[in-house]
Amino acid sequence: MLILTQLHRSFREGARIHRVLEGADARIAAGSSVAIIGRSGSGKSTLLNLLCGIDAPDAGRIEFEGREVSALREPERTLFRRRHVGFVYQFFNLVATLDVEENVRLMLELNGVRGAAAHQRAAALLEQVGLGDRLHSAVDALSGGEQQRVAIARALVHEPSLLLADEPTGNLDEQSAREIVPLLHALASARGATLVTVTHDAHLAAAADRILELREGRLHEQSTA
Repeated sequence: MLILTQLHRSFREGARIHRVLEGADARIAAGSSVAIIGRSGSGKSTLLNLLCGIDAPDAGRIEFEGREVSALREPERTLFRRRHVGFVYQFFNLVATLDVEENVRLMLELNGVRGAAAHQRAAALLEQVGLGDRLHSAVDALSGGEQQRVAIARALVHEPSLLLADEPTGNLDEQSAREIVPLLHALASARGATLVTVTHDAHLAAAADRILELREGRLHEQSTA
């Protein structure tokens, strides 16, 4: 279970205080998928940064699998992200100097898995995302859709229990986006990972079990019908 309780987060902009989250609450079942929608600037990416521990709330609690993530200090938050969180970004964030397999293996190596074991896990997941024949390709030789498949494999290879995706179809053409949506959900579901996606893509949002709209600093349940 992922539990958000009365989350508050604000930022100072010159003499003005910009209040982004004002008492956001949510309870998200383990292994489920949730899409977070809302206008630009509503705080969706800020919320993802809080969930993975990149940032800390001004007030409120974030609990994941019985652990209060919001109470962790660095380097505990870094270790939490490394072991328990996978992140898929809009612009892929692949390392250009590493090939496809090396990009995926990076998360394993950060968690102490190296050598043949790392190769086997990375190769198996790349096969699942349809890139089993591109292990040693340069990532900049891939299409946008292929790069996002590598990014999804990298985010899942260490078997995280929480998968966060920030506009994962935002930099893709329509066909690639429609292929990525079911792939992302299927891979997360097969591993029992809780999937939280921030998106403006109506097709991606509709694929989730639930839709939450971030509006005026709070999360509001929306119909998926």
